[in-house]
Formats: sequence, C-alpha cells, structure tokens
Amino acid sequence: MEEEKIKGIEVKKKEQIYKGKTLEELKVLDVREFAKLLPSNSKRNVLRNFQEHENFLKSVKEKLTKGKKSVRTHKRDLVILPELVGTKLQIHNGKEFIPIEVVFEMIGHKFGEFSLTRAKARHSKDEKSAKKKEEPVKKDKK
Repeated sequence: MEEEKIKGIEVKKKEQIYKGKTLEELKVLDVREFAKLLPSNSKRNVLRNFQEHENFLKSVKEKLTKGKKSVRTHKRDLVILPELVGTKLQIHNGKEFIPIEVVFEMIGHKFGEFSLTRAKARHSKDEKSAKKKEEPVKKDKK
C-alpha cells in the first residue's frame, strides 16, 4: 500500500484493485482481454460490441487531445473501461446531459447507471396545502 504524509501524519492509501489487477495493468489490456475480467452480462455486452467500445474510446481520446474538457454522449449501454478513468463525460438522460467524472469504482458498470432517467418524486408535507396550491379558489361575481 502507498503511504502519504499529510501535515506530519502518515496516511495509508487503499490500493485500487479490480479482479487482482491494478489500474495501470488494466489500462494496458485490450478491450477484449479486459472483457474476460467482467461479470457475465457486461462481458457479453463488451464482446458483442467491442468495435463500438473501441470507437468510443478513440473518439474520446481525440476530443480530449483537441482540448475539450468533457465529452457528450447518448450511449448509455456502453460499459466503463479502465481507459476512461479520470475523464469527464456528459451522459444524456433523455432530457439533459448529466456531468460525470469517471472514477476507478465505476469500472465494469454501464454509463446509464450514473445518469438517472427518472427524477425522485417530490411530495408536499401535508395534502391540504398541496390542494390549495393546485386549485385556486374562484369567487362568484354577482
């Protein structure tokens, strides 16, 4: 484990390991080789769509070298690969783009898991005040 000194205190950093491999070892692997480490459903997705994953990685690298800060995408079904760790993505949720920074713990998950399509329901505290706000009272003119 790595050790770091912060203000005179030794802090042990937790080593980031995915299936027994460090991030540097994972970044060296090909997309198909990395797929062998994934759970079955993600493995199947990557192996069947490996060309789409490779094309996405290539386009992300191109956009970042051109100076873009983040990359926008509508592709919610792609699996997060080790090469994407540290990049900033904006994933579409059907209405807007949700900004996300890819971290090590996201490896193997899909983009759509981090850009929710349904908002949490917001309810008022009591029903009477909610009805008053919804239906304004009409006065009869005589």
